[in-house]
Amino acid sequence: MRIEPVADEPGEDSRGTARAVAALAAEVAGLREQLARQHLLDLAAGVLVARLGLEPGQAAEHLLSLARATGQRPADLAADLLNQSTGTTDPADPASVDLLRAPRRAGELAAARETLDEVAETVLSEALAALGATGVLIWRSAAADCLELVGAAGHGPLVRTQWRWLPPAWSTPVRQAYEDGLPRWLDRGPQAGQELPGPPGEAARAVLPLRDEHGPLGVVQVDWPGPLDASRALRREVTAVAEALCRILPRREPDAEHRPAPLLRAVVDVLAHPAMLVHWAADRGELLVECANPAARRTGTALPGDNRPRPLAQFLPFAAPALSRLVGRAWQDSDLQTAPLLPARHRPGAPGSLINVRVVPVDRERAVVLWHSGDLAHRFPILQVAAELAGLGAFEDDLTTGVSHWSNHAFEFFGRPPELSAPLLTELGPLLDPADARELATALGRLTGHQERLTLVVQVRRSDGGTRHLRIVGEPLLTHGTVTGVSGVFQDVSAQYRTEVALSATFDELTSTQEQAAVRHHLALQLQRAIVPEEPGLRKLPGLQVAARYRPAAQEYRVGGDWYDVLPLRDGRVMVAVGDVAGHGIEAATGMVALRNALRGLALTGQSPARLLRWLNELALIAPDRPTATGVCAVYRPDTRELTWCSAGHLPPLLLRGGRARLLEPVHNILLGALPDAEYHESTTQLAAGDTLILFTDGLIERRDDDLSKSLAALRRAAGRVAEAELEEQADRLLARNAGDTDDDSSLIALRIL
Repeated sequence: MRIEPVADEPGEDSRGTARAVAALAAEVAGLREQLARQHLLDLAAGVLVARLGLEPGQAAEHLLSLARATGQRPADLAADLLNQSTGTTDPADPASVDLLRAPRRAGELAAARETLDEVAETVLSEALAALGATGVLIWRSAAADCLELVGAAGHGPLVRTQWRWLPPAWSTPVRQAYEDGLPRWLDRGPQAGQELPGPPGEAARAVLPLRDEHGPLGVVQVDWPGPLDASRALRREVTAVAEALCRILPRREPDAEHRPAPLLRAVVDVLAHPAMLVHWAADRGELLVECANPAARRTGTALPGDNRPRPLAQFLPFAAPALSRLVGRAWQDSDLQTAPLLPARHRPGAPGSLINVRVVPVDRERAVVLWHSGDLAHRFPILQVAAELAGLGAFEDDLTTGVSHWSNHAFEFFGRPPELSAPLLTELGPLLDPADARELATALGRLTGHQERLTLVVQVRRSDGGTRHLRIVGEPLLTHGTVTGVSGVFQDVSAQYRTEVALSATFDELTSTQEQAAVRHHLALQLQRAIVPEEPGLRKLPGLQVAARYRPAAQEYRVGGDWYDVLPLRDGRVMVAVGDVAGHGIEAATGMVALRNALRGLALTGQSPARLLRWLNELALIAPDRPTATGVCAVYRPDTRELTWCSAGHLPPLLLRGGRARLLEPVHNILLGALPDAEYHESTTQLAAGDTLILFTDGLIERRDDDLSKSLAALRRAAGRVAEAELEEQADRLLARNAGDTDDDSSLIALRIL
């Protein structure tokens, strides 16, 4: 045995062959079905030839004319004619005509099938399924008076393996029906001690003998998913199907060619992920797929109901060259062979790649092939909704199929009509500034090679002649350890970019005079007040009453970087945050704006506070001014009154309960913007109705001559004195009675648990 080495990437001829094989497979399936149905019509046309003396062509046309005139399907009219011609039904008895139409149609269609498995599938789908049946098993009389299972539908290979042979000594309802020729109608399933394949419990069975004038032929079993009260009409219809099988079974022989080891085939079939058994056909000089489980058949080009061996080049034409090479190596080394992706690069128009491929040699001529198929589409809608709510553009690239999905905002950012296909990140180069395109390619290499997050700002050249600056944030999507996609968001930062350019130009023109410093302060103060108003209008939130206060710095030139935020999330939770960017002036104010807005957008992902602060830390590290900040991020669940919170070097929250105040003990985490890849850990606090939680910044308590512990103790005492006050009054009195002397601004949020 020898398999010639092949290239991993076949040329255009191979790609064309793959597409042609797939198209021909579908065409052959349609032709086979058409041929089977034409067989039924030809038999009925023969009846008309005998009765009316018509030519065959005239009889066929007359049959179609009758079907149109009576409003029947040609197949149903053909079944009625055949039943009448054989005396099965009486035209004067409409009930019998309707009752026996489906069995006749199913029987004649089954007679045109090539295998007994196809026969079983046909009688199930065309007649028995309408009666609620879900499975059919056909046994045939074999040597030594044994019964051999030769056809099945609605059952897997494991059942075929266990019930293939029924020797005479095995007393089961199947053997009993074969021997005495009497049907068994088991409306409540087999009795205790009786063994039968099929659904468990009281699921109904019908076990009918198959006999002709020469004696017994075999047995057919019909399964239902639950108990059944079999009516006389149902029993008559099932019996008619069995009689049709009696006419078919003597002409059939079980297909013994290339029959794989039954146990190995059963193991392949019960696996959830794609799997198939291949063997080397020396007489044909090629690999054959002996059997493939349903998941593998969905990936390949197998015809419906066709379980016969097929060449690997036909079954998986897009991956056959590389897979043949891998199978040959497994046989050569007598060892497991693996490949992360086959083919290594996706080809336009081809199905998705095989992921995490493993080839296990069974012997010198057989091997089991296992893989996973990439499917990312189900993840995109969740990302799309979150991004749209935050005003972002969502994208998801499937690297196994070469398809990208964009949200509406993404198309808008690039000035691209939604009717056009969305390009992959790897295809964005022509739309970007050349330097940005090179930087994106480098970042994508790190993402796919080292599974690193992608974050960068690029300049986009739109088709309308305009430009935009977009921030791209992408995460690798893994399928069983292999990068199979990229998911992330586009953020339009054009306004921020223009503001930064305008501010930079303005600052370059300012001198160090007091007038210029006042202008700088005015810009920062207006920006800060737009984001953090002194008297915010907070709406009532589920399960919470909220009061917030902000006190600017005592000296005008010391505009600070304090911020707070309260944001209701889509799942009913509430995000609460306070923070303090280091420094004063325009740098602190712009840093505060960037971090606050970023946290609002990130919160819509529904991730935990620790994850949100980890992302915020990475954002601070790549921001233009590299701001550092402390902060507390908390998520409150009104239904359980549970608070999950995380502190990044910030002062701990204060809890008022039963007239007493205490500081919550935080997990000590590093401040934001200090170190890359910092880990943040969170705490969970169970709150109760009537509790008040206070989050604040250091400007509220810090004093030059006192250490921090004394300042915090003073805040606890002050909070205890206002414990019985209404929430708004509590916030006002705490802000009035606690004032540091560092000339820093102060923020305070009070939450009353309802």
